[in-house]
Amino acid sequence: MYTTNASRGLPRHRSRYLTERYTRWAMRGVIAVLVIALLWLVLAFHLNGQWMFALLFLVLGGSLGVVFTKRTLMSHRYIFPAVAGLGVFVIFPLIYTFGISFSNYSSTNLLSEERVRDQLMSQTYQEDDAAYNLALYAEGGLVRLLLENETQRWMSSPLNLDNQETRQLGLQAASSAPASEALPMREVIQARSALQGLRLITPDGIELRMAGIRQFAPMLDRYEALDDGSLYDRRDDRVLTPDHTIGFFVADNGEQITPGWPVNVGFSNYTQIFTDPDIRGPFMQIFVWTFVFAALTVVFTLAVGFVLASLLQWDQLRGKAVYRTLLILPYAVPAFISILIFKGMFNQHFGEVNMILDTLFGVRPEWFTDPWLARSMLLIVNTWLGYPYMLLLCMGLIQAIPQDLYEASAVDGGGPLTNLFKITLPLIIKPLTPLLIAAFAFNFNNFVLIALLTGGNPDILGASTPAGTTDLLVSYTYRIAFQDAGQNFGLAAAIATLIFLLVAGMSLLNLRLSKVKV
Repeated sequence: MYTTNASRGLPRHRSRYLTERYTRWAMRGVIAVLVIALLWLVLAFHLNGQWMFALLFLVLGGSLGVVFTKRTLMSHRYIFPAVAGLGVFVIFPLIYTFGISFSNYSSTNLLSEERVRDQLMSQTYQEDDAAYNLALYAEGGLVRLLLENETQRWMSSPLNLDNQETRQLGLQAASSAPASEALPMREVIQARSALQGLRLITPDGIELRMAGIRQFAPMLDRYEALDDGSLYDRRDDRVLTPDHTIGFFVADNGEQITPGWPVNVGFSNYTQIFTDPDIRGPFMQIFVWTFVFAALTVVFTLAVGFVLASLLQWDQLRGKAVYRTLLILPYAVPAFISILIFKGMFNQHFGEVNMILDTLFGVRPEWFTDPWLARSMLLIVNTWLGYPYMLLLCMGLIQAIPQDLYEASAVDGGGPLTNLFKITLPLIIKPLTPLLIAAFAFNFNNFVLIALLTGGNPDILGASTPAGTTDLLVSYTYRIAFQDAGQNFGLAAAIATLIFLLVAGMSLLNLRLSKVKV
């Protein structure tokens, strides 16, 4: 006899079969919805000309459908979310950055060629010697517009200036101005937004637009499209030819008309880094300082952490738990808070550091304006932020050293320094090496410290790009991409690619030293 389900009166195996079936169909429904959503994103990005994002979501949607519908790939379903996240948030940005590094993508070459053409075609200009003076006259709760010049006078019908939408309005010939007094300039300025949205049509069919605080004028289309893809500039009487090697419309005299569009420039961004003197000099200076900063940070933090960890292992030291807690406490404070506190302490005029130095030695160092002092300040602050991590590592490794070695050293007459340099340091340096390389890679890209403490200042004189003596490569890249007037994303992407290769090389070295097969 079957054991029945109390609620439905079905055999247990039958109920379980139906539950699994419903669950399977529900999962298929969820997958179908996700695939449809991803395909919708593919279509949306494709219609907006973002083919790389469209390709990304097409691959993501296709792999999602394949992995979750084929039984042979069932084991891959559990790791698929992690792989998909890795592809979307790590691999794709790397590929996208690498692609941008071969283009002239910048604030002046930002739009597509079609959008640049549409933007130029939408430009208008004021016809010379055809402006009409504007006057506003109140009529009840509405306003009439009077436009006149030396030969003509036009009057509009009453309108509500509270409506600021773009609209057309017909004009009629007027023999004289209204008898009432025109509204003062203050009210004309208040109605400026509504007046800018008006398109006034004269009886001759000429469209007038606002050309000044008290003027309307015929606004003509500036550019005319020619059959060969060029544009004719009616105002300046010249032809603009699209140059696909630089991504600009170029006039007969060589003038480049902005905005432009991104084009492939090959390795020019990479060669510019090493051949342009105005970029090569600051780049090499920042490149050397980045390595020095990362290396010295590792050396200083290791030295402080190792010495403190050795002292905390001293048998005659009492209150170790209290000292250990106090020494690790900086690790518990968020880094940005500590950095901002140090920024105030090193203030050249009101900081506690200069107040103490002035009292003891009569000096007030210029921490933020002198390049060497600014770099020294960065190393001091970063050592304070990083030594607790090295302290924890060294404490754990030192505790793993057998005590028999120290006892044998004591029998042979070895002292604390002998134990430190002959036993402790040699035994912990090998397992510590991969972690030191990881710390070097982290400080190589320590953007937060530079951004919050010095901002890269003081600046390097003569640099054609924003560059400071305390900049690291990562902050230098950020300033080129987002703080430079030209926002040269292509050059910044090339530098970011070089940084990635350097960090990837250090990571590979780390794996080799850790004896991890790759």
